[in-house]
Amino acid sequence: MVNAKQAQANKEDAKAWTLLENTLQASLQEQRRTRRWGIFFKSLTFLYLFVAIMLFSPLGNMDAASTSTGPHTAVIEVRGLIADQQEASADNLITSLRRAFDDENTRGIVMRINSPGGSPVQSGYIYDEIRRLRKEHPDTPVYAVITDLGASGAYYIAAAADEIYADRSSLVGSIGVTAAGFGFVGTLDKLGIERRTYTSGEHKAFLDPFQPERQDERQFWENVLENTHQQFIDRVKEGRGDRLADNEDLFTGLIWNGEQALELGLVDGLGSTSMVARDVIGVENTTDFTYRESPFERFTRQLGTSVGNTLAVHLGLSGPVIR
Repeated sequence: MVNAKQAQANKEDAKAWTLLENTLQASLQEQRRTRRWGIFFKSLTFLYLFVAIMLFSPLGNMDAASTSTGPHTAVIEVRGLIADQQEASADNLITSLRRAFDDENTRGIVMRINSPGGSPVQSGYIYDEIRRLRKEHPDTPVYAVITDLGASGAYYIAAAADEIYADRSSLVGSIGVTAAGFGFVGTLDKLGIERRTYTSGEHKAFLDPFQPERQDERQFWENVLENTHQQFIDRVKEGRGDRLADNEDLFTGLIWNGEQALELGLVDGLGSTSMVARDVIGVENTTDFTYRESPFERFTRQLGTSVGNTLAVHLGLSGPVIR
């Protein structure tokens, strides 16, 4: 009897300790949750105050382009791949060009190019805008200066300038269009893998690397590239006119150094940005109009993404993620 009572007492004590432990754990979890939310809202308040201060301070209105109070040569960098969402995108370069043209102190514009090219669409946008702005501002000349490389889409842009300059060793040209891929049909056969593709059009999957190449589709794609190449050629001829030499290799995709490019009429002279500003435009003072995301814009964009993700997690708004 005593042992039974003792066992019952021990069992009740164990339940009590378990209940107490669960209560303490729940209390600790609640404290942690409260502390996390407190930190989150304090951070949110700090962010709000920081943004408010930045918006009403000079830093909040930082312009990507430098400012100059006197006559200057505007310089715009065309660096890297010409593509959407890149530093040398049409949006960025067109923004830079418009600012440079609209500045009353701009005496001339130099596009300093160091690019392998990129999207013919982006290059075409920029080419067209240069030509349009030149008509609106007939007294503001545009010069292209190729440093290390001005090839393909980069030369497409340069052709819109009044004159093109390069260094003796610059690489210039590559007037052509390319599209490349791989074919893995034989590999799938060797591995015993069957490719299943469902389309609603006969040629919808004609670029699928896991399907055999068809001659009619190959011819179609070559025609598309040839047509795009002809558009490129037409723009170069439009921009360069009779300065181009009569050379059968000019539009074959070959690339030349600066001295060779001068002989072929692809460039008008050998020189640097400072030389063009000083000796061609006649205004040695240069001002950088290259569009760059300001530190404040970059900070708020990155921080906004981070805060949004954190808020979604805490409020249970984040859905399943497929990886």
